[in-house]
Amino acid sequence: MLDKREIRENPDAVKAAVRVKGIDLDVDELLDLDRASRKLQHELDQAQARRKSSAREFAQADDARRAELRAGHAELESQLKDLREQLTETTERLNALLLLTPTIPWPGAPVGPDESANVVIRTEGTPPEFGFTPLDHVELLEKRGWADFARARKVSGERAYALEGDLVLLERAVHSYALDLLRDKDFLLVSVPSLVREEALIGTGMFPAHREETYALPADNLYLAGTAEVALVGFHSDEILDYRSLPIRYAGISPCFRREAGSAGRDVRGLLRVHQFEKVEQFVICAADDAESDYWHTQLLGTAEELLRGLGLAYEVVECSTGDMGAGKYRMNDINTWLPSLGTYRETHSCSSLHDWQARRANVRYRDADGKVRFAYTLNNTAIATPRLLAALIENFQDADQRVRVPEVLRPYLGGAEQL
Repeated sequence: MLDKREIRENPDAVKAAVRVKGIDLDVDELLDLDRASRKLQHELDQAQARRKSSAREFAQADDARRAELRAGHAELESQLKDLREQLTETTERLNALLLLTPTIPWPGAPVGPDESANVVIRTEGTPPEFGFTPLDHVELLEKRGWADFARARKVSGERAYALEGDLVLLERAVHSYALDLLRDKDFLLVSVPSLVREEALIGTGMFPAHREETYALPADNLYLAGTAEVALVGFHSDEILDYRSLPIRYAGISPCFRREAGSAGRDVRGLLRVHQFEKVEQFVICAADDAESDYWHTQLLGTAEELLRGLGLAYEVVECSTGDMGAGKYRMNDINTWLPSLGTYRETHSCSSLHDWQARRANVRYRDADGKVRFAYTLNNTAIATPRLLAALIENFQDADQRVRVPEVLRPYLGGAEQL
């Protein structure tokens, strides 16, 4: 969410951000509530000051004056109660709107309503050419006995899968490859909980906008997180960090869960769009400096590209439009990886800079070198997410005998095997 002062001082910029990001928010209503809240707070402060003054006078007054003060005290207490109720109601309405306020996007972001306005900024690698008719990943998995979709659906419903045999080992290998690379880049490896409280989802920005995409466990007041980012933001909520500890770099690994509400008919075959998946997430907390944030955005994006180049997969880097990036993003780049069965690229990574939008929600702060307490900046990007990337691997590296070549970087994790 944004600083209220920034909204007051730059309402036109906030209205423009609301418009280009397609946010359902009335900025004028927010400003009216902000003015009303400050006015009520001022009146409450004055009433409390009168009560204190009355109490001091009461202690020194004679009996006649005390009788007068008692009569006035009842009226003052009623006024205080009414002001507190009005202030509470107004503040709740204001905070609900503040949670919807978007980050003002990067000036270079394409303006458009959704992913149709995204712009491909570069393409890396060459999609494979096959001298045979390649299988899609579902056919290949079933022929090789590497997945059981029917039994998984019997247990869990649609978009469920069960990996078997060598594909389980391949998935482990891909994640180990990503974790080793991030450890070498001085990221702290963290296995985070997937069960999270509502406050963590609000702090990250998943709630209120994406509540319908999140699995809820109402009996325990918990939710299943769709990314390790939720826990990693929450780790430092309500903390004041020392500037010397920044940047904090995490590689968070966890099972992830998404209802994928509203995505019916989109890439639902096999492993492409599922409800449960495994992910290694890159996450950075850095100083509130635009240049510092831009540097880490480049680093996180570069690491994801390094991982894909190591795997030998062709991909494209996309500049995401204002309508596709979501409310909290300052800048967002997707990486789409080539899927032969679709004859196109599909998203496998998403790199986002959020400036202080998350930190304000979660109250993640640091004390700078001058002793000033400031809200930190946060960034995130996928390192590896499976099983979608497994679909890309087996489709791109299959041969005519329905065997799959193992990328060289993964062979040490698979006992040196060159093929599966």
